Amino acid sequence: MLAFAKDITQNQPKTSKESDNDELKQYMEYQRKLNHERLVYHALDYAKIHLQLNIKKLDQDEKQLGEYLQGAFPVSHRFADAETIMLLLRKLGNGHNATNNWYRMNAYYYALVFDSMKRFVKIYNQLVLEDPEKAKEYGVAEGVQVDFDDWTYLYFPDLDFHIGRDLGYTHYPYAKRNKTIEDEINEKIKAGGSQEEAFNAVKDKYEMDDTSLKVLMGKPISPEDTELFFTSVENPIYEALSESEDGRWGMMDGESLLDHSYYMGSHLKVWEWRKREEIEAEADEVLRELNKTSPK
Repeated sequence: MLAFAKDITQNQPKTSKESDNDELKQYMEYQRKLNHERLVYHALDYAKIHLQLNIKKLDQDEKQLGEYLQGAFPVSHRFADAETIMLLLRKLGNGHNATNNWYRMNAYYYALVFDSMKRFVKIYNQLVLEDPEKAKEYGVAEGVQVDFDDWTYLYFPDLDFHIGRDLGYTHYPYAKRNKTIEDEINEKIKAGGSQEEAFNAVKDKYEMDDTSLKVLMGKPISPEDTELFFTSVENPIYEALSESEDGRWGMMDGESLLDHSYYMGSHLKVWEWRKREEIEAEADEVLRELNKTSPK
């Protein structure tokens, strides 16, 4: 099974504060309608099938195949050609279908999953509106559209691979983090530093890993970066997220980081009638703590 920032096998999350907060209760009811395993499976499967079709159809037309890759995989096509993306999708599919191990992804793989899911969710949500019975066959959600922005916030450890590019969604607070890093990088380059020097200068401050930097610098994926490292499903890699905390980061005593991330997610989902500034600093701090404990 692919290891995201949270356990995608858990489809019935609950928080202790639902009975006291209508917004949180509605948000958690939405979360319990999602089947994350099926969502990821269908997103990767859709990407693989349609890439196969286009490789076969456009095999003799490199320009059209390149245009297809750019549209279907707006981030991933920058570091991999069609055959390499197909290899990565197969590895992701095999890892996702494995039941004995957790498979940890690097920035290259997260970028490809992001591309695949963004595309599939758009198609699936349209199907929910136009043919709900067909949408039901996927087993992805119980009659609701999938909020990709929300899913990204909960299940991706970061979007560092997207720094310097339009997200196409709000993806708050990742958008804020990315913009801050981008601005610092640009300042260092304007001061005379090289791109690589600028990236390395912010790496430690923002706890960015090496593969994220390689993706940002446009370096093609290397053979060693195609490996998915695994650990047994018996390894409690998500245990720290469920441990009760002592009121740090704006949390109440007895809450876990997992509880609080859902609480923050409910705020972010209804931001239209709330000022984001009210939760901005708190959200950033919680994300930093989640990233320290989540598998990468």
